[in-house]
Amino acid sequence: MAARLWCGGLVGIDGFRVDLEVDFTRQGLPSFAMVGLAEGAVREARERVMAALRACGFKLPPARITVNLAPADRRKEGSAYDLPLAVGLLAAAGVIPQECADGWFMAGELSLSGELRPVPGILPLAALARSGGAKGMIVPADNASEAAVVEGLPVYGMSGLNETVSFLTGASSAMPEPFLPPDLNRSGEAGDFADVKGQEQAKRAITIAAAGGHNLLFIGPPGSGKSMLARRIPGVLPPLTFDEALEVSRIHSVAGRLGKGLICVRPFLEQHPSASEVSLVGGGSIPRPGAVSLAHRGVLFLDELPEYPRGVLENLRQPLENGEITVSRAAQSVTFPADCMLVAAMNPCPCGFLGDAGHTCTCTPAQIQRYRARLSGPLLDRIDLHVQVPAVPYADLAASRPGTGTAAMRARVVAARAVQTERYRHIPGCRCNADLSGQALERWCSPDAEGRAFLRKAVENLALSARAYTRILRISRTIADLEGAERVALPHIAEAVACRTLDRTSL
Repeated sequence: MAARLWCGGLVGIDGFRVDLEVDFTRQGLPSFAMVGLAEGAVREARERVMAALRACGFKLPPARITVNLAPADRRKEGSAYDLPLAVGLLAAAGVIPQECADGWFMAGELSLSGELRPVPGILPLAALARSGGAKGMIVPADNASEAAVVEGLPVYGMSGLNETVSFLTGASSAMPEPFLPPDLNRSGEAGDFADVKGQEQAKRAITIAAAGGHNLLFIGPPGSGKSMLARRIPGVLPPLTFDEALEVSRIHSVAGRLGKGLICVRPFLEQHPSASEVSLVGGGSIPRPGAVSLAHRGVLFLDELPEYPRGVLENLRQPLENGEITVSRAAQSVTFPADCMLVAAMNPCPCGFLGDAGHTCTCTPAQIQRYRARLSGPLLDRIDLHVQVPAVPYADLAASRPGTGTAAMRARVVAARAVQTERYRHIPGCRCNADLSGQALERWCSPDAEGRAFLRKAVENLALSARAYTRILRISRTIADLEGAERVALPHIAEAVACRTLDRTSL
Protein backbone atom coordinates (compact mmCIF):
# COMPACT_ATOMS: atom_id res chain seq x y z
CA MET A 1 0.00 0.00 0.00
CA ALA A 2 1.05 3.62 -0.42
CA ALA A 3 0.14 6.75 1.50
CA ARG A 4 0.67 10.45 0.90
CA LEU A 5 0.64 13.29 3.44
CA TRP A 6 1.16 17.01 3.23
CA CYS A 7 3.88 18.75 5.25
CA GLY A 8 6.39 21.52 4.62
CA GLY A 9 10.00 22.67 4.70
CA LEU A 10 11.69 26.04 5.16
CA VAL A 11 13.91 28.22 3.00
CA GLY A 12 14.83 31.35 4.90
CA ILE A 13 11.61 32.57 6.50
CA ASP A 14 9.33 31.06 3.87
CA GLY A 15 7.79 27.61 3.71
CA PHE A 16 7.56 25.29 0.73
CA ARG A 17 5.28 22.31 0.19
CA VAL A 18 6.60 18.81 0.79
CA ASP A 19 4.62 15.68 -0.14
CA LEU A 20 5.60 12.81 2.13
CA GLU A 21 4.99 9.54 0.27
CA VAL A 22 5.23 6.16 1.97
CA ASP A 23 5.41 2.87 0.03
CA PHE A 24 4.72 -0.19 2.21
CA THR A 25 5.20 -3.60 0.57
CA ARG A 26 5.53 -7.13 1.95
CA GLN A 27 7.66 -8.23 -1.01
CA GLY A 28 11.39 -8.54 -0.44
CA LEU A 29 13.42 -8.34 2.73
CA PRO A 30 12.29 -5.86 5.45
CA SER A 31 14.06 -2.52 5.10
CA PHE A 32 13.56 1.20 5.53
CA ALA A 33 14.82 3.77 3.00
CA MET A 34 14.26 7.51 2.99
CA VAL A 35 14.95 9.52 -0.17
CA GLY A 36 14.45 13.13 -1.21
CA LEU A 37 17.55 15.01 0.03
CA ALA A 38 16.85 14.41 3.72
CA GLU A 39 19.39 15.96 6.10
CA GLY A 40 20.65 14.37 9.31
CA ALA A 41 17.72 15.14 11.63
CA VAL A 42 15.25 13.94 8.99
CA ARG A 43 17.12 10.67 8.38
CA GLU A 44 17.22 10.05 12.14
CA ALA A 45 13.42 10.34 12.24
CA ARG A 46 13.22 6.63 11.45
CA GLU A 47 14.51 5.62 14.88
CA ARG A 48 12.40 8.17 16.75
CA VAL A 49 9.21 7.34 14.88
CA MET A 50 9.57 3.56 15.14
CA ALA A 51 10.20 3.81 18.90
CA ALA A 52 7.22 6.17 19.30
CA LEU A 53 4.93 3.80 17.37
CA ARG A 54 5.94 0.88 19.59
CA ALA A 55 5.48 2.96 22.75
CA CYS A 56 1.97 3.95 21.64
CA GLY A 57 0.94 0.35 20.98
CA PHE A 58 1.05 0.39 17.16
CA LYS A 59 2.61 -2.68 15.58
CA LEU A 60 3.73 -2.57 11.97
CA PRO A 61 4.28 -5.86 10.15
CA PRO A 62 7.72 -6.53 8.64
CA ALA A 63 7.85 -4.82 5.27
CA ARG A 64 9.98 -3.05 2.75
CA ILE A 65 9.33 0.66 3.45
CA THR A 66 10.33 3.50 1.14
CA VAL A 67 9.70 7.12 2.16
CA ASN A 68 10.01 9.88 -0.44
CA LEU A 69 10.06 13.59 0.36
CA ALA A 70 9.01 15.42 -2.78
CA PRO A 71 10.22 17.58 -4.42
CA ALA A 72 13.33 15.42 -4.30
CA ASP A 73 15.70 18.20 -5.42
CA ARG A 74 15.17 20.46 -2.37
CA ARG A 75 16.92 19.85 0.92
CA LYS A 76 14.80 19.01 3.96
CA GLU A 77 16.07 19.42 7.49
CA GLY A 78 14.73 19.49 11.02
CA SER A 79 12.53 17.25 13.11
CA ALA A 80 9.12 18.59 12.00
CA TYR A 81 8.68 15.59 9.67
CA ASP A 82 8.33 13.11 12.56
CA LEU A 83 4.56 13.45 12.99
CA PRO A 84 3.60 13.23 9.29
CA LEU A 85 6.01 10.29 8.88
CA ALA A 86 4.37 8.39 11.76
CA VAL A 87 0.86 9.01 10.42
CA GLY A 88 2.00 8.10 6.91
CA LEU A 89 3.41 4.78 8.10
CA LEU A 90 0.15 3.98 9.87
CA ALA A 91 -1.87 4.86 6.77
CA ALA A 92 0.40 2.88 4.45
CA ALA A 93 0.21 -0.16 6.75
CA GLY A 94 -3.58 0.05 6.83
CA VAL A 95 -3.77 0.79 10.55
CA ILE A 96 -5.75 3.96 9.79
CA PRO A 97 -7.60 4.85 6.56
CA GLN A 98 -5.75 7.14 4.13
CA GLU A 99 -8.75 9.46 3.88
CA CYS A 100 -8.42 10.29 7.57
CA ALA A 101 -5.17 12.12 6.83
CA ASP A 102 -6.18 13.73 3.53
CA GLY A 103 -6.14 17.54 3.54
CA TRP A 104 -4.39 17.88 6.90
CA PHE A 105 -1.09 19.71 7.27
CA MET A 106 1.09 18.22 10.02
CA ALA A 107 4.34 19.18 11.73
CA GLY A 108 5.94 18.10 14.98
CA GLU A 109 8.78 16.18 16.62
CA LEU A 110 8.12 12.88 18.38
CA SER A 111 9.81 11.67 21.53
CA LEU A 112 10.57 7.99 21.99
CA SER A 113 7.47 7.71 24.18
CA GLY A 114 5.20 9.22 21.51
CA GLU A 115 4.88 12.71 22.98
CA LEU A 116 4.88 15.69 20.63
CA ARG A 117 7.60 18.31 21.07
CA PRO A 118 7.60 21.84 19.61
CA VAL A 119 9.62 22.66 16.49
CA PRO A 120 10.87 25.97 15.06
CA GLY A 121 9.36 27.61 12.00
CA ILE A 122 5.70 26.79 12.70
CA LEU A 123 4.48 30.29 11.80
CA PRO A 124 5.69 30.27 8.16
CA LEU A 125 4.50 26.66 7.86
CA ALA A 126 1.03 27.74 9.02
CA ALA A 127 1.01 30.49 6.39
CA LEU A 128 1.94 27.83 3.81
CA ALA A 129 -0.89 25.57 4.98
CA ARG A 130 -3.46 28.35 4.69
CA SER A 131 -2.29 29.43 1.24
CA GLY A 132 -2.43 25.79 0.08
CA GLY A 133 -6.01 25.34 1.22
CA ALA A 134 -5.44 22.86 4.05
CA LYS A 135 -8.57 21.99 6.00
CA GLY A 136 -6.57 22.25 9.21
CA MET A 137 -3.15 22.02 10.81
CA ILE A 138 -2.03 19.57 13.50
CA VAL A 139 0.95 20.67 15.58
CA PRO A 140 2.40 20.06 19.05
CA ALA A 141 0.38 21.73 21.79
CA ASP A 142 3.25 24.10 22.59
CA ASN A 143 3.21 25.38 18.98
CA ALA A 144 -0.58 25.78 18.72
CA SER A 145 -0.82 29.42 19.83
CA GLU A 146 1.96 30.36 17.41
CA ALA A 147 0.24 28.71 14.43
CA ALA A 148 -3.17 30.13 15.42
CA VAL A 149 -1.88 33.62 14.57
CA VAL A 150 -2.61 32.80 10.93
CA GLU A 151 -6.30 33.61 10.60
CA GLY A 152 -8.56 31.36 8.56
CA LEU A 153 -6.64 28.18 9.39
CA PRO A 154 -8.04 25.80 12.06
CA VAL A 155 -5.13 24.77 14.27
CA TYR A 156 -5.25 21.77 16.60
CA GLY A 157 -2.61 21.32 19.27
CA MET A 158 -1.90 17.70 20.22
CA SER A 159 0.09 16.32 23.13
CA GLY A 160 1.12 13.03 21.51
CA LEU A 161 0.78 10.51 18.72
CA ASN A 162 -2.11 8.60 20.31
CA GLU A 163 -4.18 11.75 20.64
CA THR A 164 -3.43 12.68 17.03
CA VAL A 165 -4.51 9.29 15.67
CA SER A 166 -7.70 9.33 17.77
CA PHE A 167 -8.54 12.78 16.43
CA LEU A 168 -7.88 11.84 12.80
CA THR A 169 -9.97 8.67 12.99
CA GLY A 170 -12.84 10.43 14.76
CA ALA A 171 -12.47 8.46 17.99
CA SER A 172 -12.07 11.77 19.85
CA SER A 173 -12.78 15.41 19.15
CA ALA A 174 -10.85 18.61 19.79
CA MET A 175 -11.46 22.34 19.60
CA PRO A 176 -9.24 24.47 17.38
CA GLU A 177 -6.83 26.84 19.08
CA PRO A 178 -8.47 30.28 19.42
CA PHE A 179 -6.88 33.32 17.84
CA LEU A 180 -6.06 35.92 20.50
CA PRO A 181 -5.55 39.42 19.08
CA PRO A 182 -2.12 40.66 20.16
CA ASP A 183 -1.66 43.75 22.30
CA LEU A 184 0.54 45.89 20.07
CA ASN A 185 0.41 49.01 22.25
CA ARG A 186 2.95 47.75 24.77
CA SER A 187 6.38 49.41 24.72
CA GLY A 188 8.29 46.52 26.28
CA GLU A 189 10.42 46.65 29.39
CA ALA A 190 12.79 49.43 28.39
CA GLY A 191 13.59 51.84 31.23
CA ASP A 192 12.55 55.47 31.35
CA PHE A 193 14.81 58.15 29.89
CA ALA A 194 13.96 60.25 32.94
CA ASP A 195 16.33 57.97 34.86
CA VAL A 196 19.24 59.17 32.72
CA LYS A 197 20.84 62.19 34.36
CA GLY A 198 21.79 64.95 31.94
CA GLN A 199 22.59 64.01 28.33
CA GLU A 200 19.78 66.14 26.91
CA GLN A 201 21.69 66.53 23.65
CA ALA A 202 21.91 62.75 23.31
CA LYS A 203 18.19 62.44 24.04
CA ARG A 204 17.48 64.96 21.30
CA ALA A 205 19.55 62.88 18.88
CA ILE A 206 17.68 59.73 19.94
CA THR A 207 14.36 61.47 19.28
CA ILE A 208 15.52 62.40 15.78
CA ALA A 209 16.86 58.91 15.08
CA ALA A 210 13.70 57.17 16.32
CA ALA A 211 11.40 59.58 14.46
CA GLY A 212 13.09 58.96 11.11
CA GLY A 213 14.41 55.41 11.52
CA HIS A 214 18.04 56.59 11.37
CA ASN A 215 21.15 54.75 12.56
CA LEU A 216 22.98 56.21 15.54
CA LEU A 217 26.52 56.18 16.96
CA PHE A 218 27.38 57.34 20.49
CA ILE A 219 30.93 58.55 21.15
CA GLY A 220 32.00 59.21 24.72
CA PRO A 221 34.17 58.19 27.69
CA PRO A 222 33.38 55.17 29.88
CA GLY A 223 30.50 55.69 32.29
CA SER A 224 28.88 58.55 30.38
CA GLY A 225 25.65 56.59 29.88
CA LYS A 226 25.95 55.33 26.28
CA SER A 227 24.64 51.82 27.01
CA MET A 228 21.98 53.17 29.37
CA LEU A 229 20.69 55.44 26.62
CA ALA A 230 20.74 52.71 23.97
CA ARG A 231 18.76 50.19 26.03
CA ARG A 232 15.92 52.69 26.46
CA ILE A 233 15.49 53.45 22.75
CA PRO A 234 12.82 50.77 22.06
CA GLY A 235 10.58 52.59 24.53
CA VAL A 236 10.31 55.66 22.28
CA LEU A 237 9.72 53.81 19.01
CA PRO A 238 6.14 53.67 17.69
CA PRO A 239 4.16 50.46 18.26
CA LEU A 240 4.45 47.62 15.78
CA THR A 241 1.66 47.28 13.25
CA PHE A 242 0.08 43.83 12.90
CA ASP A 243 1.89 43.19 9.60
CA GLU A 244 5.21 44.20 11.17
CA ALA A 245 4.57 41.98 14.19
CA LEU A 246 3.81 39.07 11.88
CA GLU A 247 6.97 39.71 9.88
CA VAL A 248 9.16 39.90 12.99
CA SER A 249 7.53 36.81 14.46
CA ARG A 250 8.24 34.78 11.30
CA ILE A 251 11.96 35.50 11.65
CA HIS A 252 12.00 34.55 15.33
CA SER A 253 9.93 31.46 14.60
CA VAL A 254 12.48 30.18 12.07
CA ALA A 255 15.26 30.88 14.57
CA GLY A 256 13.40 28.93 17.27
CA ARG A 257 13.14 31.99 19.51
CA LEU A 258 9.41 32.65 19.32
CA GLY A 259 7.35 32.04 22.43
CA LYS A 260 3.58 31.82 22.42
CA GLY A 261 1.82 34.10 19.96
CA LEU A 262 3.15 37.11 18.10
CA ILE A 263 6.01 39.34 19.17
CA CYS A 264 4.17 42.49 20.25
CA VAL A 265 7.09 44.83 21.05
CA ARG A 266 9.95 45.99 18.91
CA PRO A 267 12.94 43.67 19.38
CA PHE A 268 16.16 44.85 21.02
CA LEU A 269 19.30 42.79 20.51
CA GLU A 270 22.64 43.58 22.10
CA GLN A 271 25.78 41.95 20.76
CA HIS A 272 29.22 41.53 22.35
CA PRO A 273 32.45 42.27 20.42
CA SER A 274 33.24 38.56 20.53
CA ALA A 275 30.23 37.87 18.27
CA SER A 276 31.06 35.86 15.17
CA GLU A 277 30.06 36.72 11.63
CA VAL A 278 27.40 34.00 11.60
CA SER A 279 25.83 35.15 14.88
CA LEU A 280 25.67 38.75 13.66
CA VAL A 281 24.51 38.45 10.04
CA GLY A 282 23.35 34.82 9.87
CA GLY A 283 24.62 31.73 8.12
CA GLY A 284 25.47 28.12 8.80
CA SER A 285 25.33 25.11 6.46
CA ILE A 286 21.56 25.58 6.51
CA PRO A 287 21.30 29.41 6.61
CA ARG A 288 19.63 30.79 9.71
CA PRO A 289 18.96 34.46 10.60
CA GLY A 290 21.53 36.36 12.65
CA ALA A 291 21.18 39.23 15.11
CA VAL A 292 20.74 41.85 12.38
CA SER A 293 17.66 39.94 11.15
CA LEU A 294 16.34 39.11 14.62
CA ALA A 295 16.41 42.88 15.29
CA HIS A 296 14.26 43.53 12.19
CA ARG A 297 11.87 46.47 12.83
CA GLY A 298 13.67 47.01 16.15
CA VAL A 299 17.08 47.98 17.51
CA LEU A 300 20.47 46.28 17.15
CA PHE A 301 22.94 47.60 19.72
CA LEU A 302 26.68 47.12 19.21
CA ASP A 303 28.69 48.33 22.19
CA GLU A 304 32.44 49.00 21.91
CA LEU A 305 32.12 49.14 18.12
CA PRO A 306 35.87 49.32 17.26
CA GLU A 307 36.50 46.13 19.24
CA TYR A 308 34.56 44.01 16.73
CA PRO A 309 36.62 42.29 14.02
CA ARG A 310 36.63 44.53 11.00
CA GLY A 311 35.52 41.75 8.69
CA VAL A 312 32.45 41.14 10.84
CA LEU A 313 31.44 44.82 10.79
CA GLU A 314 31.87 45.13 7.03
CA ASN A 315 29.10 42.57 6.59
CA LEU A 316 26.69 45.19 7.95
CA ARG A 317 27.02 47.35 4.85
CA GLN A 318 24.32 45.56 2.86
CA PRO A 319 21.61 45.50 5.57
CA LEU A 320 22.30 49.13 6.54
CA GLU A 321 21.85 50.16 2.92
CA ASN A 322 19.11 47.80 1.68
CA GLY A 323 17.32 46.55 4.80
CA GLU A 324 18.07 42.91 3.99
CA ILE A 325 20.97 40.48 4.18
CA THR A 326 21.79 37.74 1.68
CA VAL A 327 23.54 34.65 3.04
CA SER A 328 25.14 32.59 0.26
CA ARG A 329 26.27 29.01 0.82
CA ALA A 330 27.14 26.14 -1.51
CA ALA A 331 23.74 24.52 -0.93
CA GLN A 332 21.60 27.63 -1.34
CA SER A 333 21.38 31.40 -1.11
CA VAL A 334 18.84 32.92 1.28
CA THR A 335 17.81 36.54 1.81
CA PHE A 336 16.59 37.55 5.28
CA PRO A 337 14.88 40.84 6.21
CA ALA A 338 17.25 43.05 8.19
CA ASP A 339 15.65 46.49 8.39
CA CYS A 340 16.72 47.44 11.89
CA MET A 341 17.86 50.61 13.58
CA LEU A 342 21.58 50.26 14.30
CA VAL A 343 22.70 51.87 17.55
CA ALA A 344 26.42 51.66 18.28
CA ALA A 345 28.71 53.03 20.97
CA MET A 346 32.44 53.63 21.14
CA ASN A 347 35.11 55.41 23.15
CA PRO A 348 36.99 58.29 21.53
CA CYS A 349 40.33 56.50 22.05
CA PRO A 350 41.71 53.23 23.50
CA CYS A 351 41.82 54.56 27.07
CA GLY A 352 38.49 56.32 26.58
CA PHE A 353 39.36 59.75 27.96
CA LEU A 354 40.37 61.76 24.90
CA GLY A 355 38.75 65.18 25.23
CA ASP A 356 37.50 64.51 28.78
CA ALA A 357 38.31 67.50 30.99
CA GLY A 358 38.29 65.37 34.14
CA HIS A 359 40.84 62.80 33.00
CA THR A 360 44.13 62.72 31.14
CA CYS A 361 44.32 60.70 27.97
CA THR A 362 47.33 58.33 28.02
CA CYS A 363 47.08 57.25 24.37
CA THR A 364 49.73 58.14 21.80
CA PRO A 365 48.68 59.59 18.44
CA ALA A 366 49.62 56.32 16.76
CA GLN A 367 47.41 54.33 19.16
CA ILE A 368 44.50 56.69 18.56
CA GLN A 369 44.94 56.44 14.80
CA ARG A 370 44.99 52.63 14.88
CA TYR A 371 41.91 52.60 17.09
CA ARG A 372 39.94 54.84 14.75
CA ALA A 373 41.11 52.93 11.67
CA ARG A 374 39.23 49.84 12.87
CA LEU A 375 36.05 51.49 11.54
CA SER A 376 36.00 51.94 7.78
CA GLY A 377 34.78 55.10 6.13
CA PRO A 378 32.02 53.32 4.16
CA LEU A 379 30.61 51.84 7.37
CA LEU A 380 30.62 55.18 9.22
CA ASP A 381 29.05 56.81 6.17
CA ARG A 382 26.03 54.53 6.63
CA ILE A 383 25.46 55.66 10.23
CA ASP A 384 23.31 58.77 10.05
CA LEU A 385 23.92 60.45 13.41
CA HIS A 386 27.27 60.63 15.25
CA VAL A 387 26.62 61.98 18.73
CA GLN A 388 29.07 63.04 21.42
CA VAL A 389 28.10 61.75 24.88
CA PRO A 390 30.37 63.61 27.36
CA ALA A 391 30.90 62.71 30.98
CA VAL A 392 27.98 63.85 33.16
CA PRO A 393 28.91 66.77 35.48
CA TYR A 394 28.18 66.59 39.20
CA ALA A 395 25.46 69.23 38.98
CA ASP A 396 23.42 67.01 36.67
CA LEU A 397 24.08 63.88 38.73
CA ALA A 398 22.93 65.55 41.94
CA ALA A 399 19.92 67.32 40.40
CA SER A 400 16.60 66.16 41.80
CA ARG A 401 14.63 67.40 38.83
CA PRO A 402 14.18 64.62 36.25
CA GLY A 403 15.23 65.18 32.67
CA THR A 404 13.25 64.49 29.54
CA GLY A 405 11.32 61.24 29.96
CA THR A 406 10.33 58.44 27.62
CA ALA A 407 6.66 59.45 27.44
CA ALA A 408 7.42 62.93 26.08
CA MET A 409 9.97 61.60 23.59
CA ARG A 410 7.66 58.82 22.43
CA ALA A 411 4.78 61.24 21.83
CA ARG A 412 6.95 63.36 19.51
CA VAL A 413 8.28 60.29 17.70
CA VAL A 414 4.82 58.79 17.16
CA ALA A 415 3.48 62.10 15.84
CA ALA A 416 6.39 62.45 13.38
CA ARG A 417 6.04 58.84 12.21
CA ALA A 418 2.32 59.36 11.62
CA VAL A 419 3.12 62.29 9.32
CA GLN A 420 5.62 60.16 7.40
CA THR A 421 3.23 57.21 7.10
CA GLU A 422 0.60 59.44 5.54
CA ARG A 423 3.09 61.22 3.30
CA TYR A 424 4.67 58.05 1.88
CA ARG A 425 1.58 55.84 1.75
CA HIS A 426 1.77 55.63 -2.06
CA ILE A 427 5.53 54.91 -2.20
CA PRO A 428 6.25 51.14 -2.08
CA GLY A 429 8.78 50.13 0.57
CA CYS A 430 9.00 53.59 2.13
CA ARG A 431 7.90 53.68 5.78
CA CYS A 432 9.92 56.58 7.15
CA ASN A 433 12.44 59.22 6.14
CA ALA A 434 15.38 56.80 6.35
CA ASP A 435 13.88 54.90 3.38
CA LEU A 436 13.72 57.91 1.06
CA SER A 437 15.61 57.78 -2.21
CA GLY A 438 15.44 58.97 -5.81
CA GLN A 439 12.63 61.29 -6.81
CA ALA A 440 10.93 61.00 -3.42
CA LEU A 441 14.09 62.32 -1.76
CA GLU A 442 14.23 65.26 -4.15
CA ARG A 443 10.55 66.02 -3.67
CA TRP A 444 10.28 65.91 0.11
CA CYS A 445 13.79 66.85 1.29
CA SER A 446 14.67 69.73 -1.00
CA PRO A 447 15.67 72.69 1.26
CA ASP A 448 14.86 76.34 0.77
CA ALA A 449 17.40 78.76 -0.77
CA GLU A 450 19.20 79.49 2.53
CA GLY A 451 19.33 75.84 3.47
CA ARG A 452 20.63 74.93 0.02
CA ALA A 453 23.43 77.50 0.26
CA PHE A 454 24.43 76.27 3.74
CA LEU A 455 24.41 72.65 2.58
CA ARG A 456 26.59 73.47 -0.43
CA LYS A 457 29.23 75.04 1.85
CA ALA A 458 29.06 72.06 4.22
CA VAL A 459 29.60 69.57 1.38
CA GLU A 460 32.54 71.54 0.01
CA ASN A 461 34.25 72.38 3.31
CA LEU A 462 33.77 68.95 4.92
CA ALA A 463 34.33 66.93 1.71
CA LEU A 464 31.12 64.99 2.27
CA SER A 465 30.37 61.96 0.14
CA ALA A 466 27.19 61.59 -1.89
CA ARG A 467 25.90 59.12 0.70
CA ALA A 468 26.56 61.57 3.55
CA TYR A 469 24.79 64.30 1.54
CA THR A 470 21.62 62.23 1.13
CA ARG A 471 21.65 61.19 4.78
CA ILE A 472 21.86 64.82 5.86
CA LEU A 473 18.82 65.55 3.71
CA ARG A 474 16.91 62.67 5.34
CA ILE A 475 17.87 63.82 8.84
CA SER A 476 16.81 67.36 7.95
CA ARG A 477 13.41 66.08 6.83
CA THR A 478 13.00 64.27 10.16
CA ILE A 479 13.91 67.39 12.14
CA ALA A 480 11.40 69.37 10.10
CA ASP A 481 8.74 66.75 10.84
CA LEU A 482 9.45 66.98 14.57
CA GLU A 483 9.01 70.74 14.34
CA GLY A 484 5.85 70.45 12.26
CA ALA A 485 7.44 72.26 9.28
CA GLU A 486 6.23 71.66 5.75
CA ARG A 487 9.59 72.33 4.11
CA VAL A 488 13.20 71.76 5.08
CA ALA A 489 14.84 75.05 6.06
CA LEU A 490 18.25 76.36 7.19
CA PRO A 491 17.86 75.47 10.91
CA HIS A 492 17.00 71.88 10.02
CA ILE A 493 20.00 71.56 7.68
CA ALA A 494 22.33 73.10 10.26
CA GLU A 495 21.22 70.71 13.02
CA ALA A 496 21.51 67.75 10.66
CA VAL A 497 25.10 68.66 9.81
CA ALA A 498 25.83 69.11 13.52
CA CYS A 499 24.50 65.60 14.16
CA ARG A 500 27.28 64.08 12.04
CA THR A 501 30.24 64.68 14.35
CA LEU A 502 32.62 62.43 12.45
CA ASP A 503 32.12 64.48 9.28
CA ARG A 504 33.01 67.70 11.11
CA THR A 505 35.91 66.54 13.28
CA SER A 506 38.38 63.71 13.66
CA LEU A 507 36.58 62.51 16.77
